[in-house]
Amino acid sequence: MHYSPAFLVDAYRTMKTIRLFEERCILEFERGNIPGFVHAYNGQEAVAVGVCMHLSDSDVIGSTHRGHGHCIAKGCDVIAMMKEIMGKATGLCKGKGGSMHIADFDKGMLGANAIVGGAPPLCNGAALSAKTLGTKNVAVSFGGDGSSNQGTVMEALNLAVVLQLPHIFVVENNGYGEGTGARYAVGCESIGARTAAFGMPAATVDGTDFFAVYEQAGKFVELARNGGGPSAIEADVVRFDGHFIGDPQLYRGKDELKTIKETRDCLKKFRARVTGENWLKAEQLDEMDAEIAALIERAVEEGMNAPLPEPAALFADVYASY
Repeated sequence: MHYSPAFLVDAYRTMKTIRLFEERCILEFERGNIPGFVHAYNGQEAVAVGVCMHLSDSDVIGSTHRGHGHCIAKGCDVIAMMKEIMGKATGLCKGKGGSMHIADFDKGMLGANAIVGGAPPLCNGAALSAKTLGTKNVAVSFGGDGSSNQGTVMEALNLAVVLQLPHIFVVENNGYGEGTGARYAVGCESIGARTAAFGMPAATVDGTDFFAVYEQAGKFVELARNGGGPSAIEADVVRFDGHFIGDPQLYRGKDELKTIKETRDCLKKFRARVTGENWLKAEQLDEMDAEIAALIERAVEEGMNAPLPEPAALFADVYASY
């Protein structure tokens, strides 16, 4: 495929923004400035960006407890995100959602979800709406290898095929469901093959290769938009941090983290390819790095100075009226 410089810049900027945002969230959590839990997306950036670059604000995604990367890839405002994660009143969800329930409906981001396997059934509903209304919009649900074993996910896979919904299921297989190895807990050789058994097209890709994800996602998004029904992508990825910040990761093998950071870092692989092919200059990427770092610094500063919700806000937005 031919990639324009503007496209490559956009892809790198978004992936790098996710990386620096997550690294700063870890730091601010350790400083006590972020309440609750933080589940970092470092290492998986190429999946969120490779998929979401095919989507518009009218398309929807459903996320996981590890949702910051999906939010940024879908176009959510980074400063408003930081305020939300810090529990501030001017955050995306008025400080009520926090890290694990952050959402932005205006961007088609239905929300991070603390329920393992919560996104696929929700995205079935969004996909059914799109099909019924004839909008040609699509829904994408993100989940991990652990969620692939959930009954709700398997029911969602079946229903999507039965109703031929424009829904792309993305399974980010990072090898661990919390601390349990996927090789032990997943009773099949390939999650991609298992999704195919429900009667939909499926593919397994290297989730640390942005271009592999982008090209495969493009095929399935186009299929869904044109009435071809659901599909599934298993992305073989790695996460650089624990299940949550503070996880000692005693389940990791010796030098495992060192090895994957050296050999399976999606940002390093992206930089190597685009500079090696002379598509972009290293200096361009370095300049973006500095710009993104400044943006993250501003997000933290504004987040720290933003007001907390008033106590009365606890009773607002509790029930919806129709």
